[in-house]
Amino acid sequence: MIEINHLTKRYGRFTAVDDISFSVGKGQVVGFLGPNGAGKTTTLRILTGYLPATRGAASIDGHDIFRDSIKARRKIGYMPENVPLYDEMRVKEYLKFRAQLKGVRGSKITSSINEVLDTCGLVHMKKRMIKTLSKGYRQRVGLADALIHKPDLLVLDEPTNGLDPNQIRSIRKLIKRLGESHTVLLSTHILSEVEMIADHVIIIDGGKVKASDTPTNLTTSMRTAGKISVEIHGGEAEIMSQAIQKLEHVKKVIPSTIEGEDQWLNLDIFCDSGTDSRERIANLATQEDWSIRSLHRHKATLEDVFVEMTRKD
Repeated sequence: MIEINHLTKRYGRFTAVDDISFSVGKGQVVGFLGPNGAGKTTTLRILTGYLPATRGAASIDGHDIFRDSIKARRKIGYMPENVPLYDEMRVKEYLKFRAQLKGVRGSKITSSINEVLDTCGLVHMKKRMIKTLSKGYRQRVGLADALIHKPDLLVLDEPTNGLDPNQIRSIRKLIKRLGESHTVLLSTHILSEVEMIADHVIIIDGGKVKASDTPTNLTTSMRTAGKISVEIHGGEAEIMSQAIQKLEHVKKVIPSTIEGEDQWLNLDIFCDSGTDSRERIANLATQEDWSIRSLHRHKATLEDVFVEMTRKD
């Protein structure tokens, strides 16, 4: 559905997007992630025809976005970070106006409006003035606008920006449902959303693609996935740490804190990724007559991946 090859965008001496390449297949829901200033929004604006590129190529469903811009844009439903709406129009009136601009004609206008009103939970709001809507409903109107011409591809830039937790949950469910019938490219800072919705993740930083894989593959490859925390008691910290570090797959043991008068020691144990040394640690504790109060293996999250890929230290 999307093919981007060696795309570059420069503003004078500043390079916002630096020779990136990636593809998105039909039917995929892809999380497009990066810190502020990473080049995400610039890439989306180029992809949707709002900005020219300095160099490189991009296509939507086989249509070049530079040489065949009209056909490419007909395939796209774009919802920018700050949805531009006409406050003095009613919801249904606005959607009719947008449908006409996007080439929807005749009886298809009414059916398309009714469909997106229902899909986006706006039926009871269709006669409301847009200026009276809450932030959450304004986002829904923006999403309805993106859907009005039945595009194959949805490009959503920070669709839950500025929403409260209940509104975020509602929009997230809606996007997940839309992913069943559309290809979705989703840019967001809320990584838990991507983890629940996306089947592929692209991480960009400094204008370059740092990672592109499934959320599962990214998290299982992280060193955080091999971290074990243990609360242990019964010996000197140095002796216990050295003994545990000799176990198979254990790479490093870091004593962190000592708690309480009875001197419970917290250890962070770093192991080879994809291994689980908890049973070996428990057996060693039994053998050495140490007491264990807790033994926890950390599961890496997409947030861990994001921090690892984009941190500057």
